[in-house]
Amino acid sequence: MRRNAIHVLICLLACACIVLAAKVTTDYNHSTDFPQYKTWSWLNVSAGDPLWPDRIRAAITSQLTAKGWTPVPAGGDASISAFGSTHEQPRLETFYNGFGGGWGWRGFGGLGIATTSVDYQPTGTLVVDIFDTPTKKLIWRGVANDALSDKPEKNEKKVEKAVEEMFKHFPPKGEN
Repeated sequence: MRRNAIHVLICLLACACIVLAAKVTTDYNHSTDFPQYKTWSWLNVSAGDPLWPDRIRAAITSQLTAKGWTPVPAGGDASISAFGSTHEQPRLETFYNGFGGGWGWRGFGGLGIATTSVDYQPTGTLVVDIFDTPTKKLIWRGVANDALSDKPEKNEKKVEKAVEEMFKHFPPKGEN
């Protein structure tokens, strides 16, 4: 019994880590020669919360400068746009109480009560687009889903981590 409880606890912790991590995807124009880009400028950064644009800018700036790109006020080789949005995601929580745990748990049924409640958790998506400035064509896109938690004090770290993951393999090698 104790060993089963330890296995369940390990599985729950692993699931919690997966759920807490933002899901990040990237895509790019495979014919783009990324080494030609040395400078970049901001087009726009918008997010539902007025505190977010500066945090998003800082996280992206940190990643791009670490990759050797230099920010310029206007007319960079590439132009960056970022958009963040949040919505409330419903999450169902079921609690069992009483002897036997409710719905036939471990062979004892009918003696407990199951209560299900709906909890709304804020989730957010961050989209970062990089355009070739002269042609105005999209050359790279990163998307981070579930980049926010239900704890505001953790949100800044989650965005930094999501942007770090987004730019992990940036710039792509291209297929020229």
